[in-house]
Amino acid sequence: MPAGADSTGFGAYQAQFARRWGHLTRPHVRALAWLLDSPDLLDPTAPDWAGRVAATGPADPATAAWLAALEEEPSALDAALGDRHYSRLGLYAEKLMAFYFAQRGELVAHGLQVRAARNDTVGEFDFLLDAGAGLRHIEFATKFYLQGSVDETSDFDLLVGPNLADTLGRKLRKIFGQQLELSRHPAAQGLLDRPVVAAQALVKGWLFYPDGRAPRLPGIGPGHCRGRWHTLSGFAAAAGERFIVMPRLQWLAPLQVPAQPTSDGAVPPTPPALHRADLMPLLERKFAVDRSPVMVAAVRQEEGWLVEEARAFVVPDDWPERAAQRRPF
Repeated sequence: MPAGADSTGFGAYQAQFARRWGHLTRPHVRALAWLLDSPDLLDPTAPDWAGRVAATGPADPATAAWLAALEEEPSALDAALGDRHYSRLGLYAEKLMAFYFAQRGELVAHGLQVRAARNDTVGEFDFLLDAGAGLRHIEFATKFYLQGSVDETSDFDLLVGPNLADTLGRKLRKIFGQQLELSRHPAAQGLLDRPVVAAQALVKGWLFYPDGRAPRLPGIGPGHCRGRWHTLSGFAAAAGERFIVMPRLQWLAPLQVPAQPTSDGAVPPTPPALHRADLMPLLERKFAVDRSPVMVAAVRQEEGWLVEEARAFVVPDDWPERAAQRRPF
């Protein structure tokens, strides 16, 4: 068993991704491959969603060949992303998906705002795709949540975001109760040249669990990407020998970075791999000034690469209590 994996299957997805996509070394291309091939966070077949959930994967052979071609010649993808530094992971993921939909000839609009009046924004269509005589509305999200309870539950407010300002429950209520209804607004109907014939949520992400087996969550894809979360004091017993603190823009796909750091300027530099004895004081210093969780990847060296085996959030020791206090009741 890889050092970063455990007997309950955490780390299995990373091994699968490495087998299928290990030949992709460019971070943008790897992130796009993850968006197109990873298990959906919401189960499209679950009755909970009444058919209003979209799915992307698994990637078919034609998509795999297209990604391989992007690995060889990424200029079109690089041009679509531009030279800007993305501070928001969600916006970065949206730009990647917009590129994909445009390359397929499906994209009608991305980020189309709907206004009832000049200073009255009703909402925004993430994606409008060509559906022949109509349009397909896709509301897109990439999310990372920590499960605060080890019990089987349908309470998605127990899945809390790293910054405590969000829960999966809040996000789903907004998507299904508000955002997917946007085309019904008179201002939207006057803006579009074709009716919206389908409105669906496309949600990608990772869920993070405390020690123990992950509970079965109704409506969540059974094969969803998963990791652990540990308090700082509990992390001393976590599996793994070498770790990398993951930059936010590299949270999507399993990490694969050169064992010897490069300075090509293509993406923000990845911090070096650290042994646990060096990582722990770094986290202590970080939490002394910033109480937000830190994503770390347990890595192994494979030829000239450091490859993610498993991932976890490390949180301050008081984070579980603060998360419980922020949860809505």
